[in-house]
Amino acid sequence: MGKNKLRRFEENTTFSHVFQPSFDELEKNGFEYKGRWKEFFSNNHPITLELGCGKGEYTVGLAQMHPERNFIGLDIKGARFWKGAKQAQDNELKNVAFVRTRIDQIHRFFDTTDGVDEIWITFPDPQPRESKEKKRLTSPPFLNRYRQFATPGTTVHLKTDSMELFEYTLEVIQSESLTIQAISRDVYADFPNNPVLGIRTFYETMWLKEGKKIHYIKFTLQ
Repeated sequence: MGKNKLRRFEENTTFSHVFQPSFDELEKNGFEYKGRWKEFFSNNHPITLELGCGKGEYTVGLAQMHPERNFIGLDIKGARFWKGAKQAQDNELKNVAFVRTRIDQIHRFFDTTDGVDEIWITFPDPQPRESKEKKRLTSPPFLNRYRQFATPGTTVHLKTDSMELFEYTLEVIQSESLTIQAISRDVYADFPNNPVLGIRTFYETMWLKEGKKIHYIKFTLQ
């Protein structure tokens, strides 16, 4: 493991807005702020989650745009979201937190009382093999995990370079009779001046340089 990665892991432990419980800790004691995120943020604002947040570009970018909401980035790679955590610390953003976890464990961190009413899924692994379908973050098993804690009518955003994942998600939305709020097969052509959709992740910047189009779906999780 490189020195930079070790340094980032160590610095993450000093951030009061970063949570990295082990699986054993969760099994034994549960997560301290499940059902109590209002206490952590010291307000009753609604919560937006960024799943597979990477470097936390959306978590931090949205938090800067919307101080009236709270934002939590989740990723298993702590060395990645260190950048977002550091930016939040340096900019004194009090409406930001990060959680190190696998997304399939998300139900251990939130409760229906926490006020989660928006989810961003930004450039997830498309899991292209059919045998990996249940690992796709927009698959029915994952949507059902979100339903365990999300507010009824929660808005879900998917931003991806994968046309396969985009089309798959459309099929899931149609099969579950969910409501599409917005859709684009080329987000920068269709929404050129949208500041929220204009936030670019590290991987998105790479895909754009390769000439790939970015796809977007916004739908309601009934």
